[in-house]
Parts: sequence; C-alpha cells; structure tokens
Amino acid sequence: MTKNILFAVAIGLLAISFLSGQEPSPSPSATPARSVRISFVPPPLEGKISLGVYNEWGQLVRVLHQEAEFDEFTIGADALSTKWDGKDDYDYDLPAGKYSARGFLVAPMKIGAIAEANITGSVPPGANSIRIRLAANPLENNERPTVDIGAGFDDDDVYLQTADGLPLITVAKRQDAKSVSLAAGRDNKSVIVFLSNGTSVHQAEVSGITKMMAFDCGTFELK
Repeated sequence: MTKNILFAVAIGLLAISFLSGQEPSPSPSATPARSVRISFVPPPLEGKISLGVYNEWGQLVRVLHQEAEFDEFTIGADALSTKWDGKDDYDYDLPAGKYSARGFLVAPMKIGAIAEANITGSVPPGANSIRIRLAANPLENNERPTVDIGAGFDDDDVYLQTADGLPLITVAKRQDAKSVSLAAGRDNKSVIVFLSNGTSVHQAEVSGITKMMAFDCGTFELK
C-alpha cells in the first residue's frame, strides 16, 4: 500500500515538473482603441452644436454630435474638444486615412405649431434643399457663408439638416410622416417644413433660420 502511494506521488511530481517546463499559452491582446481628439473654438453665439466627421472626399461619415450643449464637450482654456473612435454611424471601423470635422452652432429658433396644410397627396410640395446665408463667423475668414439645408427624419423626429445629412435642429415629432420636404419662407429668413403621411400634409414654419454660424475643425489622421 505504501509503495503504491509513493509511486502515485512520484508520477504527480513528474507531471508537475513537465507542465512547469512548458511555455504558457499566450493570452489574446486587446486591439488598441482608435481615438482622435478633435478641438475647435466655438463661434461667439449662444446655441447648440452639431458636428460631423467627413472623409477625404467630403462625404459625411459620422454625426459626432447633434444639437449638443457646450457641457457635452471637454472645455479647455481656449477651445472645446471631443473624441472620435474611428467608427461610422453604423459602428463600423473606418479605414485609416485623412479625415476632417466641421459643424454649426445653431441659435434658438422659433418653430411654429404643426398645422394641416391646404394640400393633399403623397408628396409634399417644396424642394429637397434650399440655400441659405448664415451669420458670418468672425473667427474664420468667410464673409458670406452659405449652406444648403433640407429636411430629414429618423424613427422619432423630423429635423432640418445640411444637404449632406448633418442634423441641425429638431422641428417636430415624426409620428406617421413618410416623407418630408421644405420651401423658403418670408424674406428667406424662415423655411416651411412639410410632413406627409401619404394622404394628408402638415406643415411647420421655422423662423430665424439664418441664426447659425459654421466652424471648421481642420483635418486629422486616423491611424
């Protein structure tokens, strides 16, 4: 009985010695996070910020901030900053390369109540986009800035957006709207947004549309 115990102990010691001589299995290493810091000096205007990231061909690839308050950014001594993780709006990693960021500071605007328009049909009247003149940003060398804006919607809201898809200001709840468009209002200082559910059309007027300033964050490299 004692010999059997000693034999078992010897086998156990040999096994431990053998295992200790093996190289440990490598543990999977996490992929380094891709993070780009984006800084900008906000225009001297009270309002909310919408900021987008664009690829080298000028296409919007990420809505980084939509109608954001100043405290949603990191506030430095002379600039605001934010971070981009290198992903697009669908959470896919974008390829390495050069990108840029730009946005708008949008002052509070007057949004009229939704009212039924004296129109029927599945397609609202109006245009896909309208060019408006913005307030000049005194921090940038652009005396007569303009932007093309249109109307868009998501699952919940209808909003004004740039022609390339950066949301600027929420106009109304989407409800049953299936299509949207807009038309120029009085003196080109307001726009009328049309919402259609296929059988009836409603509208809302947004006044003070020119109270926006554009800003540029420059270009940067995504590794």
